[in-house]
Amino acid sequence: MTRYLILLRGINVGGRNKVPMAALRELLESHGHTKVSTYIASGNVILSSDKTAAAIKRELEKALPKTFKLDSELIAVLVLTRAQLRAVVRDRPKGFGDKPDAYNSDAVFLMGIDAPTAMKVFDPRPGVDEVWPGKGVIYSQRLSAQRTKSRLSKIVGTPAYKSMTIRSWATTLALLERMEAPGADV
Repeated sequence: MTRYLILLRGINVGGRNKVPMAALRELLESHGHTKVSTYIASGNVILSSDKTAAAIKRELEKALPKTFKLDSELIAVLVLTRAQLRAVVRDRPKGFGDKPDAYNSDAVFLMGIDAPTAMKVFDPRPGVDEVWPGKGVIYSQRLSAQRTKSRLSKIVGTPAYKSMTIRSWATTLALLERMEAPGADV
């Protein structure tokens, strides 16, 4: 069994595409996955499976709109192994996420788009925003005291945004901690 993190894009955001976490767990268990757990209601699932990441992604992209009343145009699924999530945390830029009182830090996970292409849609405001490319991720950070001056939210209106799902750095770390918990599979 392999331990996976599933990041769902476009569910439970702004009152649209509502997916109850208990029902999501039941759906995944009905597809043969085990040790299924969710973390907050924004589409974070950890599970164990004998299936490949690609198979889980295909399965969920078909099952989610059929099971729940969802706008399938907004839904995207990213499946990461524990090693991939570890690499996101390990390979972060020096100091990234170390000052949560001073900076809002996010991991922008990429789906079907590479970091150099994704970086083109970011327009960081000097002195407020910083962005760094990573493998399968963009690290973004904005000065908390000046977050209203940040330009990072402008990515929302771009076509590339549909190929991204964002998690706060605190959530990213919490997800890795849950994947690393004693008794978790490989």
